[in-house]
Amino acid sequence: MATDKILMEKEGGIGKIIFNNPERHNAVSMEMWEGVTEALETFKNDDDVRVVVVTGAGGKSFVSGADISKFEDERASEEAIKKYDEVGRKAYFGLYNFPKPTIAMIQGYCIGGGVAVAICCDIRICTDKSSFGIPAAKLGLGYAFDKVRQLTDLVGPAYTKEIFFTGKRFAADEAASMGLVNRVVPDAELDDFVKDYAETIAGNAPMTVASIKKIVGEIVKNDDDRDLGTCEAMVKACFDSQDYIEGRRAFMEKRKPNFIGK
Repeated sequence: MATDKILMEKEGGIGKIIFNNPERHNAVSMEMWEGVTEALETFKNDDDVRVVVVTGAGGKSFVSGADISKFEDERASEEAIKKYDEVGRKAYFGLYNFPKPTIAMIQGYCIGGGVAVAICCDIRICTDKSSFGIPAAKLGLGYAFDKVRQLTDLVGPAYTKEIFFTGKRFAADEAASMGLVNRVVPDAELDDFVKDYAETIAGNAPMTVASIKKIVGEIVKNDDDRDLGTCEAMVKACFDSQDYIEGRRAFMEKRKPNFIGK
């Protein structure tokens, strides 16, 4: 990796991207955003990896937003701000549009840009000690349309307004009631729970999973922007695949299927 602040791990069909800046609650620098993009590209091109888990090091924070200590170097001029935003945007949307399933494994704080990272993932699993917030209104920050839309697609207009208007921190159970997270588990059980989820997904038919990710992504777009042709082609490819034959045979033979993604 280009930086030791972004770590990569791989175990079986599971890839892991770790924000590794625990002394700053995993605040993110431009170098780290570049590392995320590099990690995503590596896992995208690795056929053995079927699901990617995104998490933070240290156990106290998922991601806490931008690393303010780097602003003097990275965001001190209009040109520098533009470059930082481009690098960050590439990482965010690389994660949001990643073709394989992604899981945000959240411990502790998930603040500002951390929420933006989490909602770029397909599934969010947190502990009962996690907390969430976007303090933009407390800092005078503006949020771009696309990031606000991603949150609104997830939790709806009313909760989006509440999150932004108040700038307050929400507990894990509140986040779950909003639909911001999929599951809340005891802190000590998070690693095992996420590993089980990831292994379950990795063991399913990759082409079916990929088609559903694509179709759901198209559903939340405006009608005129939807790529229905690709959706139809991916569904047809599932039925034409060796995995479809394997799935039927495994069901009839009452055994676990061995999917190959073809």
